[in-house]
Amino acid sequence: MENLLEKYRNYIYFERSLSDNTLDAYTRDVSRFLEWLSDEGIHPQDVVLDDLHRFASTLYDMSISPRSIARILSGVRSLYYFLLVEGYIEQDPTELLESPKVGAHLPEVLTAEEIEAIESTIDQSLPEERRDYTIIELLYSCGLRVSELCELCISDLSLKDGYMRVRGKGSKQRLVPMSERMVELLEIWLQERSEMDIKPGEEDYVFLSHRRKKHLSRITVFHNIKMYVERAGITKNISPHTFRHTFATHMLEGGANLRAIQAMLGHESIGTTEIYTHINRAYLKEQVLTYFPRNKNRT
Repeated sequence: MENLLEKYRNYIYFERSLSDNTLDAYTRDVSRFLEWLSDEGIHPQDVVLDDLHRFASTLYDMSISPRSIARILSGVRSLYYFLLVEGYIEQDPTELLESPKVGAHLPEVLTAEEIEAIESTIDQSLPEERRDYTIIELLYSCGLRVSELCELCISDLSLKDGYMRVRGKGSKQRLVPMSERMVELLEIWLQERSEMDIKPGEEDYVFLSHRRKKHLSRITVFHNIKMYVERAGITKNISPHTFRHTFATHMLEGGANLRAIQAMLGHESIGTTEIYTHINRAYLKEQVLTYFPRNKNRT
C-alpha cells in the first residue's frame, strides 16, 4: 500500500503539475481510502463499484460534508486513472461512481469561526450559561450525541486520564478521549455543580438543571443551543447534532484517520470489541490532540 501511494504521489506530481496544497490533499485522501481498503481486506486492484459505494456510504454515515466527500472521491478517481494508465488494472471501477452534489441535503456543518461566535454570546457570569458553554464544547470536541451527553454520569468520567465512557445506541459503550481544555472545563463545572441541591436519584448525572435540580433533557439542550445560535446571528439550521457533524468534518479536514473518527463517534459499524482490539486508547487520544482544531490552538 505504501509503495503504491508513493508511486501515485510521484505520478500526480510529475504528470499533472498540481499545486503543493492540492498534491497534499489528494495524497491524504487517497491514503485514507487505502487504509479503509486494508481494514476491509480488499486489494486496490480488486476493487469493484460496490466497494466504492460502501466507502462513500461510510463517509455519508459519518455526516462528512458533501464538499469534503466530493473531494475525497475525486482523489479516488485520480488514483484509479493512474492505475489504469500505468497498466495495473484493465478497467476503471470509478467510471460509474457519482459524487454528491455540493448543495445536497446533509446536516449543516459549522466553521471554527462560527463555533467561536456562538460561544462568545454565552454570558459566563450566569451559572446556567457557564454550564451551557461546557456542554457546547463537549458536543463539539468529543462528537457526542445529545442523548449521550444528557445521560453522561460522573462515574463515567476519568478526568485524570482524560477519557469518558459513553453509552451509545444499543447500549454500546465506547471510550472517548478528552483534551486538557475539555478536562479543565468539566472540573470547573463539577466544582460548581457540587454546591447544588440535587434531587435524589440524580446525583450521578453530570449536567443538571439549576431550576429543576435534575439532569437535563434533550429538549432543553436543543432550546438553549438555538438561543445562542440566534444571538450569534447564524442563520443555518443548527441543532445539538450539528456539533457532532462538525467534529467529524473538522477531524477529517485536519487529517485524522477515518477508522479513528468512526471509533470516537461510536458508529454502528464498529462495535465495542473492535475499539479495543483494533484501535488502542492512546492512538485515539493522539488523533484528537493532533488533528482537532481546538487542540492545535493550544500548542
